Amino acid sequence: MPVTRLKLGKLKVVRRQLLQRDQVEESLERWRCAQERSWEKETDGKVTMYEHQPFVSCLAGLYGCQWRRYQRARAQPGECCCSKVECGSFGLLILTFFLSFVFLYFWSEAQNDYNDFDWFNFGNLGFWFPWSLVLLIVAAALFTYIALLLVLAVCLLSEGQRLYLHWSHKSGIVVTLAFSVTATAILSDLWSKEWKTLLLSLQVTAPYLHVAAVSLMAILSWPIALHFFRMNKKVRQVAVLGLFLSVLFSVYLVPLGMYSPCIKEAGTLGPAPTLIGHRGAPMLAPENTVMSFEKAVEAGGEGLETDVTISSDGVPFLMHDSTLKRTTNIAEVFPNRTHLDASMFTWTELQQLNAGDWFLSRDPFGTVSSLSAADRSQAQNQSIPSLAQFLEVAARSGRLVLFDLRRPPHGHPYSQSYINTTLQVVQAHINSSQVLWLPSEDRDQVQAVDPDLQQTSGEKASIQELTDGHITRLNLHYSTMSQQQIRKYQSVNISTNLYVISQPWLYTLAWCAGAQSVTTNSIHVLSNINKPLFLMTPEEYSLMWILTDVVSAFLVTAIFIFHWWRERGLPFWSGSRQTHENGPYSKFRTELSDVWSVSSVTVRPDLRSIPNSPSTPHLPTITEE
Repeated sequence: MPVTRLKLGKLKVVRRQLLQRDQVEESLERWRCAQERSWEKETDGKVTMYEHQPFVSCLAGLYGCQWRRYQRARAQPGECCCSKVECGSFGLLILTFFLSFVFLYFWSEAQNDYNDFDWFNFGNLGFWFPWSLVLLIVAAALFTYIALLLVLAVCLLSEGQRLYLHWSHKSGIVVTLAFSVTATAILSDLWSKEWKTLLLSLQVTAPYLHVAAVSLMAILSWPIALHFFRMNKKVRQVAVLGLFLSVLFSVYLVPLGMYSPCIKEAGTLGPAPTLIGHRGAPMLAPENTVMSFEKAVEAGGEGLETDVTISSDGVPFLMHDSTLKRTTNIAEVFPNRTHLDASMFTWTELQQLNAGDWFLSRDPFGTVSSLSAADRSQAQNQSIPSLAQFLEVAARSGRLVLFDLRRPPHGHPYSQSYINTTLQVVQAHINSSQVLWLPSEDRDQVQAVDPDLQQTSGEKASIQELTDGHITRLNLHYSTMSQQQIRKYQSVNISTNLYVISQPWLYTLAWCAGAQSVTTNSIHVLSNINKPLFLMTPEEYSLMWILTDVVSAFLVTAIFIFHWWRERGLPFWSGSRQTHENGPYSKFRTELSDVWSVSSVTVRPDLRSIPNSPSTPHLPTITEE
């Protein structure tokens, strides 16, 4: 009996210990749930557990392929947002973003000269391909990719996450950086004049780029302020804040150095420049053909521009290039003479060539699809026109005529008399007052023979030199555009024509600068522009500038104050409870409670220590009898 009572007593103790262990586990689970709810409240309702943050999971997954929660980490107070390697990657990302943007902007603003670029490559490579458009698409795609990576990084920083960039994205950044730097260097070497085009474009886009830059700085102030107040090193804080403020104030003051002829007093804008069709209307028909000039007249052109070469038997005809292989089918008709100078062919031989098929097959401006079936049929049957045919079109329509005259090569039958031969054709087919005579050779002799010709110079000179040469018009490249010089020449009745302007924004600048006429490829487009794309008074621009800067400064200041207030845990309104001791990013404290042990019973390791927290429920004490 004593033995039986002893066994029964031990069984009762073990049973009581098991029941108490179940109570401990249940109490621990309630405590853990209470801690999670308390932490969510302390962070103003923002769930910080990764399994409750699909937005952060998506950001980290796309940026660093960290789709699982154990792969990610938050930046704790006082910690840097990333390791040294990742800081370097983030800096490289920012550098690549700006360089790729510069190249994309540079190339997109160079659209006015895409046709020249493609034909330059055709001359060197021997085949046609729209290199300019492909380059633009590649640049846009790479910039978009880099911009998305930067947005992901900024969003992760705004969420307080540590950055980790996947190696594939690092490779993509290096490729984009190499492409941007290489393309910019090559184009700068081969086509340096396009940088002047970029500077001209800023006279139209700078006000809008300024607004975009100020807005970007306001957006970036959020993650910068967040991490600024979490840093525990004063040197690092000063460096970050100093860099940010220096960039911000530089952006604020950029308009001080801006100039645009389109910022002028109301009522001072002159008439729109008249349009001269460059080789006719080359977007609507094959260049330098009768059809092209007729299309230019139909589109509203006030003048026609072309290029004149003289045949070996003395017939002036229209051809821009020194050879015939780009705009004719000479490879089919005279396959052994493709590299021969165009002036070495007789007029009879030239008439055998087709001057329209190439336009339909190569589609240099991407406009063939917009042509009607009748226009395509007409374009396909175009031939090389003579100067006399061209002048007849201009004479019938009352249009001005402007042409370059190529000197025949040495040994050509008309190498010495080509000017007189051309002048005789001009006098026989059109009123001399309609002709803007551009050739500079023997200008005094030409002026003496036909004083009614409008003497036109392709170079700048002093007013005295121009008046002595009877110059009434200047024909200048658009990159030399200067409102001051145009006004100076206009004061002595010398008008200015700018070539070749095909983009509306360039036409706007020429209009605001006071140019009297422009030579264009897109006469059908520019003729529909009734007012400048960008025009405002100095007062309107000053208001736009000041208002943008003031609103941005207010937003940036408010964002920094918000993060300072939030980090310190101060209430934002009266009656609101203070939810933090050391800010929302402080770690919640855990202390070891008493160690619970149950003799003769194996207890799980995670039950051996219980945090001592007010939310921890009272746990029963296990005693051994």
